[in-house]
Amino acid sequence: MNAPAAVALVAAVGFALGALPFGLWVGRLVRGVDIRRHGSGNLGATNVYRTLGPGLGLTVFALDVAKGVTAVYAGRALAGPAFPGDAESAGLLGALTAVLGHSFTPLAGFRGGKGAATAAGAMLAATPAASSVALVGFVVAVALTHRISVGSLTAAVLLGTLLWAAPFAWQGPAAAWMGTGVAVLIILRHLPNIRRLLRGEEPPFRLRRDVGQAQP
Repeated sequence: MNAPAAVALVAAVGFALGALPFGLWVGRLVRGVDIRRHGSGNLGATNVYRTLGPGLGLTVFALDVAKGVTAVYAGRALAGPAFPGDAESAGLLGALTAVLGHSFTPLAGFRGGKGAATAAGAMLAATPAASSVALVGFVVAVALTHRISVGSLTAAVLLGTLLWAAPFAWQGPAAAWMGTGVAVLIILRHLPNIRRLLRGEEPPFRLRRDVGQAQP
């Protein structure tokens, strides 16, 4: 296998893992609901949580995080001697392509999620130190604003910044560029949320105990 083929293989596997539309599948299998027709129409865990309840929302969140983690480890395992870089670089490529797959999954008409949960899993596996700080930023931002979008945007900005700065830059420019790519993708996917935030129309996120009201 030559270098382009090795890169293509890692990218394809990462994208395929990210493209698994767990939000769509869980809604259909458990409730007979197409989540794209409810709430925000997004396949991510937040819309599932709001529409179908905490249990299914947290299930989708865990599955989306897991596919990000899996994409990183799969990339490292598939890197091989022909990959132009080390196994860490291959894992980073797996992380970026997994977020792309989640955001534009061909298994759901290229209508995916915002990518935050998958990015969280992937980047925690690929760049744990910087990603842990970004995760703290997410929690603090959500606690202060009660808006998941603000938390996701805060985490993206922190991640894209920290990977260029000491002591988080030890993984080198590959991690910084890939992390920045993930951060930019998350921000772009949240442009509708940013517009709603500027208009004061972004709905708050509240913890719930009910099971959701969506019907087939």
